[in-house]
Amino acid sequence: MVERMVPDELWDLFERVVPPAPSWTQGGGRRRYGDREVLAAIIFVATTGCTWRQLPPVFGPSGPTAHRRFTEWTAARVWAKLHRLIIDEPGSRGDLDWSRCAIDSVHMRALQGGLTGPNPVDRGKKSSKIHLITERTGSPLSIGISGANLHDSQALEPLVRGILPIRSRRGPRRRRAAKLHAEKGYDYDHLRRWLRKRGIRHRIARKGIESSTRLVRHRCTMSWLSGCRRLHRRYERKAEHFLAFTAIARSLICCRRLTK
Repeated sequence: MVERMVPDELWDLFERVVPPAPSWTQGGGRRRYGDREVLAAIIFVATTGCTWRQLPPVFGPSGPTAHRRFTEWTAARVWAKLHRLIIDEPGSRGDLDWSRCAIDSVHMRALQGGLTGPNPVDRGKKSSKIHLITERTGSPLSIGISGANLHDSQALEPLVRGILPIRSRRGPRRRRAAKLHAEKGYDYDHLRRWLRKRGIRHRIARKGIESSTRLVRHRCTMSWLSGCRRLHRRYERKAEHFLAFTAIARSLICCRRLTK
């Protein structure tokens, strides 16, 4: 079960970013579960959407143990480092298509926590919003979360800046898309000027002139979220924990490309 949840390709990369286990000079205490067992338990929670207390005993560590290690690794920025290593692999092979990237967002019902707000399309219920930029083939490049009442246009600049330098098949690392597609929510002249200054061409639907449906085939979709049921509804009180689950989800998506 552990090997199925954490294949060798993923484990080899995870070993490079996980912090070393603490050593106790006095000895004694309970046995510390291996990092691979705990990682498998965390991925199971992320993909199935179960609570930490519902974690089956087949993995070894209990729910509180897995949650405690999840908190430690989140504080150490393990998930962001893991995604960068994973996305570098297809980048170095030339499998990332920077010619046409897309930006989109999706609302998630939130039960508690920071970075939440009234959802204007769901009768003002408390929700969070996930913002995402993907390259043409669907690999996520940059991700962020906000309250549901944050306008999409305010997330464009932070998301574009948040694209980390990724390895290329030849030449230096790359972090700039050749062209960015977006729907009407990003239809503002100052965003177009900002993108042009950065050398990024844009294709943004204009309000009252054209329909966003013409850009559907160029927009990123949120279908990747269906593989991470933990993101279907936000249970985490801390925003950094919810963001960590989004990082786990995008790492799993990119990891599938390594095993093809």
